[in-house]
Amino acid sequence: MTDSDPILRMRDITKDFSGVRALDEVSLEVARGEVHAICGENGAGKSTLMKVLSGVYPHGSYSGTIELNGEEATFRDINSSEAAGIVIIHQELALNPLQSIAENIFLGNERSKRGVINWDRTAIEASALLAKVGLVENPATKIYEIGVGKQQLVEIAKAMAKDVSLLILDEPTAALNDEDSDHLLDLISNMRDHGITCILISHKLREVRRIADRVTVIRDGKTIETIDMSEPDATEGRIIKAMVGRELNNLFPPHEPKVGRELFRVEDWTAYHPVDTGRMVVDHASFTVHAGEIVGFAGLMGAGRTELAMSLFGRLWGTNVSGRVFKDDVEISTATVDEAVAHGIAYVTEDRKRYGLNLIGTVSTNISAVALARFAKWGIIDRNREYLTAEDYRRNMNIKTPTVSEVVGKLSGGNQQKVVLSKWLVSGPDVLILDEPTRGIDVGAKYEIYGLINQLAAQGKAVVMISSELPELLGMCDRIYTISEGAITGDVSRSEATQESLMYLMTMGKEALK
Repeated sequence: MTDSDPILRMRDITKDFSGVRALDEVSLEVARGEVHAICGENGAGKSTLMKVLSGVYPHGSYSGTIELNGEEATFRDINSSEAAGIVIIHQELALNPLQSIAENIFLGNERSKRGVINWDRTAIEASALLAKVGLVENPATKIYEIGVGKQQLVEIAKAMAKDVSLLILDEPTAALNDEDSDHLLDLISNMRDHGITCILISHKLREVRRIADRVTVIRDGKTIETIDMSEPDATEGRIIKAMVGRELNNLFPPHEPKVGRELFRVEDWTAYHPVDTGRMVVDHASFTVHAGEIVGFAGLMGAGRTELAMSLFGRLWGTNVSGRVFKDDVEISTATVDEAVAHGIAYVTEDRKRYGLNLIGTVSTNISAVALARFAKWGIIDRNREYLTAEDYRRNMNIKTPTVSEVVGKLSGGNQQKVVLSKWLVSGPDVLILDEPTRGIDVGAKYEIYGLINQLAAQGKAVVMISSELPELLGMCDRIYTISEGAITGDVSRSEATQESLMYLMTMGKEALK
């Protein structure tokens, strides 16, 4: 890394949307051959800045200057930025699931002559690129046949096919397990060693500390500071303070559990894969949740946590689903979503953008979506009542939006998550199943979500919290179940749980239970 030879300078970048200032004279300097992290709360302006850099927002739609390799850059679109060696990989991967790995790697960049694709050359070059990123797969394999971690590597191979010199990665490990995340971070480090400069947007400060040479913090559309991670005071606490404008001495709000009666019980729950119908994914799982209790579910990716939750809630997933569900010691049916909701059960999905929200709908119409009957008279929605209810939730949940008439897709991830929670709270649930409730949101927004979860438990609701982050479960939950290969392998109290003990139970496999 050579500070005297920056590959990129962005100076006084200012960007407005309908009178709202998203970027306010932001400046960024990236040294050649470094990994430069950009941190900030959701809505701070990180992604907007990268869209300016990559030409999504073309020259002329913002003020300020961009210099690449010492020369002013005026990108009019993504194609012109890619031609200059800048490639961005978004959090939502841009791959065609029905096409092969090779076809995706060279999509829009086909190996052809006179308009005819040379498939032999495509396969050979794709294999070479896959070897570079450490992905052992046949280039003819369809994207839908590989996991998210491998898809992320395909995206990087796709970038390398374009002779990338500056690679931007937006939350690249958000949906990855620890093993895939470590492999990806090792790959980023290897690319740095081979002269590729990387800009990393991430909320995972442990990963930032591990991989980044320097960190620039953006808050409320302004540059706060750039931190050299080799300095002794370059701690997570310093980054957090710069991100939120205050010190967060505790990552989790105080929680005094007031556990009451058994409110929710599941017995012998079993579900098979919807396509491979002979494969059992949830294996005779049984668990309980009490009123006022926060119960966690820990398991490696593919362990069956989400499949358990989705099959319970209206059988949204799986086939040959069986087992018994009790609420207040009375057996109930959750065979349909309507039945589950009628019995006071809510499920907050791990993928809020695909399954949890209507991104082109307003905040108010999203909040009312589950309980439309409350706002209807003779089949006609009372929009005024809907609006006023949404306003109440906007204030109580601290949803940062100028109005509940705002399109929900324009909100930051943390505020979108609050809208999802509000939507389900309107239905008046007694049992809330929260699947990765803080995925993809920043440390400040996480703290607010944690506080809301504690409030729900304090109101006597039974809360089930599924998370891939063990520190989150240890910091929030009164009890933690572990799941491995679809089977419950442990039930650990808060006082006895450690990362090591949970990981042992998560990896023991169901055969060890016999």
